Parts: sequence; C-alpha cells; structure tokens
Amino acid sequence: MRETIIAIMSSIADDSDLHLKSELHDQDVLLECGLDSLGFAILVAHLEEEFGYDPFSLMDQPYYPRTFGEFVAIYQKYAP
Repeated sequence: MRETIIAIMSSIADDSDLHLKSELHDQDVLLECGLDSLGFAILVAHLEEEFGYDPFSLMDQPYYPRTFGEFVAIYQKYAP
C-alpha cells in the first residue's frame, strides 16, 4: 500500500511540475513532501479509485494527518 501511495504521489508531482521528496519517511511532514493542496486532493481521489474506498469519509471524527506515516496508517486502518 505504501509503495502504491508513493507511486501515485510521484505521478501527480510529475504531471503538476512539482518536486516530490526523493525518499519519503514516516516522520516526514506531509505538507513538506512536495505536493500542494491541489496535489493532495488529486492524490486522495486517485487512491479512492485505486483502493476502492476513501478513509476520510469513513472516519467518525475528521482528522488531517500531519506526517506521511500517519497518512499511510489511515489508509491501512480503514482498508476493507
């Protein structure tokens, strides 16, 4: 799952002329990974297509992940 997220992030960055960090680590601040807010919106839409669910719509209380590791953990936690 992590590798799929990174691959899609990289594709979005390339398409949007953004520079994604060459290596993403769990502790990396999400907003410093290289995607802008539009890029993250596109990422969530692509991940919903890829995985078949949107974890953010499944949450009881909305939560915006601060780090890349938290972002991945949300997708893992809500996986069907």
